[in-house]
Amino acid sequence: MRYPLMHGWVQTKRITKICKTRDIVTINGKYPGPVVYAQEDDRVIVAVTNKTPYNATIHWHGVRQRLSCWSDGPSYLTQCPIQPGQSFTYEFTLVQQKGTLFWHAHISWLRGTVHGAIVIYPKTGVPYPFPNPYEEHILILGEYRFNNLVKLEKKVLARGTGAPPADGYTINGRPGPLYNCSANDVYGIDVIPGKTYLLRIINAALNIELFFSIANHKLTIVEADAEYTKPVTVERLMITPGQTINVLVEANQPIARYDMAVGPYVSAQNIPFANISAIAHFHYSGASVTTMALPAPLPVFNDNLAVKNGMDGLKSLNATNLPLEIDTNLFFTIGVNVEACHSSTPNKSCQGPNGGTFAASMNNITFVKPSISLLQAYYDSLHGHYTDDFPSRPLKVYDFVNGAPNNFPNDTQSLNGTRVKVLEYGARVQLILQDTGTVSTDNHPMHLHGYSFYVVGYGTGNYNSRTAKLNLVDPPYMNTIGVPVGGWAAIRFIADNPGVWFMHCHLDLHTTWGLSMAFIVKNGKGPLETLPHPPADLPLC
Repeated sequence: MRYPLMHGWVQTKRITKICKTRDIVTINGKYPGPVVYAQEDDRVIVAVTNKTPYNATIHWHGVRQRLSCWSDGPSYLTQCPIQPGQSFTYEFTLVQQKGTLFWHAHISWLRGTVHGAIVIYPKTGVPYPFPNPYEEHILILGEYRFNNLVKLEKKVLARGTGAPPADGYTINGRPGPLYNCSANDVYGIDVIPGKTYLLRIINAALNIELFFSIANHKLTIVEADAEYTKPVTVERLMITPGQTINVLVEANQPIARYDMAVGPYVSAQNIPFANISAIAHFHYSGASVTTMALPAPLPVFNDNLAVKNGMDGLKSLNATNLPLEIDTNLFFTIGVNVEACHSSTPNKSCQGPNGGTFAASMNNITFVKPSISLLQAYYDSLHGHYTDDFPSRPLKVYDFVNGAPNNFPNDTQSLNGTRVKVLEYGARVQLILQDTGTVSTDNHPMHLHGYSFYVVGYGTGNYNSRTAKLNLVDPPYMNTIGVPVGGWAAIRFIADNPGVWFMHCHLDLHTTWGLSMAFIVKNGKGPLETLPHPPADLPLC
């Protein structure tokens, strides 16, 4: 076991992009941030020092944090933020994990610029389960905003509205030639004819799901969320915020320059969004740099069928610990709400539909972040910071997709609270995630911290246990699943990692609105099933 030790300085950097100069928050002055390279079973130690005026935390997205819940990183869930001028050392072991993951800030909307890749190689001498690529490249897809992201989140909350569209999409921080002042701000990969390339694709965007394609080239998916899949070849893919997908691409076309294109997938109704693709180049050796690149087709922004076709092909290469027997059955509705206005200045702070304010919920409960770390409150048995009564199923049953009460804001109210669901150690859990049409149906990318889970089924409409088709042979093993618009997804996992684990929509706007909850997984028996004590340098609130 090796111990890669890194130091990350949270610092601001002045950059010029899409004709505007502004300060952004970065790690070590890099956008995207530095890559964390490791091997399966490595112990990773990262000392983070905050040199900005904002609070900061880092979440290691998809790392299962075996017995290291204190290092998971979501603010007010497993730690208090690292305050300006302070430091905290994250320490965790990549137990039986290999592939592509990523790290990002997990406080306010700083994830928009504070993110980077995690590349975990197999152990020395262990090959990939696919032909060795000639080269590997990381592609981090993002969205770029001119606004200060901390102030933007506060403004959106204060007004009770949605978020304005992004000012651009990016590939490795570069928007490409379709944007003003960006003809030279283009990422490129130089390729040799006949060779095969592994692309590690990460969606780090704040609030948008994205389509990706390469002109005239097919993509063979071999890994999703750092788990090998049976190879499946697609023309393009949709990747949600929080997901990572590895694809093999053969440079088997005539010598030329080919566009790699990224554009929006928007499944909700009446959402404003930017519709200019980010472009990078897949450039063959021998092609002139002055030739026009061949354009890459993308689906129309609301092509739900293209998304379904991509999901249908995902199968696990090796579904080892899939629970076939279930002892904990959960059913969570997810969606957006409109709350009645309770402000003394309604014109300023209630600009949502019909003079209400937007919220979001799970089982119609809007999550309220506590003022101290939930994990600390649980570990130290501090009362008054949360209740353990998050319901196992919705409090009201109705036609969730089509018959939702949507007379804003009167019939769309949610309950507020910091409620958690307690799971016994070793519980074999099946969780149905059901999209609702209360305000609008939407494809919600749901992420569970501390675990991966098997996606054993999904479909459109309301989940029906009698007719739902489940795959209990080779379902994909993921940490983030786009719950289909107006539909459902069924996931399974074994609760064998004690601690407090956040579950939330990875559209940051929806997390801000409260589309989240937390699981407490109790200790088992003995030290290997027990949450250890907090680290000495854990930040204080």
